[in-house]
Amino acid sequence: MKEDTRWKLLVAAGLITLSLAIYAIHFLIFQDAQHLLLYFVTSLAFVPIEVLFVTLIIDEMLESREKLQRIEKLNLIIGAFFSTEGTPLLAMLAQADPNVAELRREFVVRDSWTPAQFREIHTYLAQHPCSVSIDQLDLHLLQEFLFAHEEFALRIVENPMVFEHESFTGLMLALGHLIEEMKARKGLATLPRTDLVHLERDTNRVYNALVDEWFRYMEYMHGQYPYLFSLAMRTNPFDESASVVVS
Repeated sequence: MKEDTRWKLLVAAGLITLSLAIYAIHFLIFQDAQHLLLYFVTSLAFVPIEVLFVTLIIDEMLESREKLQRIEKLNLIIGAFFSTEGTPLLAMLAQADPNVAELRREFVVRDSWTPAQFREIHTYLAQHPCSVSIDQLDLHLLQEFLFAHEEFALRIVENPMVFEHESFTGLMLALGHLIEEMKARKGLATLPRTDLVHLERDTNRVYNALVDEWFRYMEYMHGQYPYLFSLAMRTNPFDESASVVVS
């Protein structure tokens, strides 16, 4: 028997024994079995209501609060990822996107945006996958960047909270795979066209996930932390006029 199970059984047996002992003391003092039985049945009848109240109301409230706290902590991790690695990588990949001009029109998010406008962009992203052209991408620069931030990406993946966020987990898995693909090649200058197409596909997987997650994070900051949103828009990789200096 497992130690945890044994401990629970001992506690349960102890509580039951304590309850029986109290009932016995009550009977020895008052010698009133009818009243004791009436009290026992009344208490037993209230148990289902007590279980309902505890499990469906109190537990639900505690779980909801705990979930909000986990979301806050997880978004701290996502924020650290974008400030350290995500935003520079997104800017690098966007420069190799033949349709980046269209994205720039869509992704200049304003303070006045409504939830409906954010939903429109989510619909747009679902219908218009982003893509880079391997011919316009500096693979050596990308490789250096990924290798320089590999340890940081690994530290993020080691955090168990990351796996509670499905889309961010997908992004980190795609990013990890691209890093492994880059590490497996001794040189990039002499790769055949077929292999370049393969790397382009892996890079596009990262790019699409990165764009989607970036926009989700912008939406979160827009609603929760306006001062963080302000900085994010002043460093927006899709806004050519963006400047971190407030003017």
